[in-house]
Amino acid sequence: MRKSDLIRVVAEKTGLRQTQVTPVVNALFQTIQDALARGEQVSIAGFGTFRVSERSAREGRNPQTGSKITIPARKSPSFRPGTQLKRAVSGK
Repeated sequence: MRKSDLIRVVAEKTGLRQTQVTPVVNALFQTIQDALARGEQVSIAGFGTFRVSERSAREGRNPQTGSKITIPARKSPSFRPGTQLKRAVSGK
């Protein structure tokens, strides 16, 4: 499902027009993105938690030359599904 599909389905379920739903969906995603950029965690009860994981620097190898390289530390967004979402996906 793409973002456009999500907008269409939400519009159908709410009885609103897609032009009304689009800015709401965009604002939701932008708000989550902004919170993560500030280092905040976003928890949605029954759905899951978005957070930023810190990955430390590590040593790797250049696949072409085999020489050692340092892979720098970075931050990465991650998602931990909630119990209700896990149950819905597993069918239990």
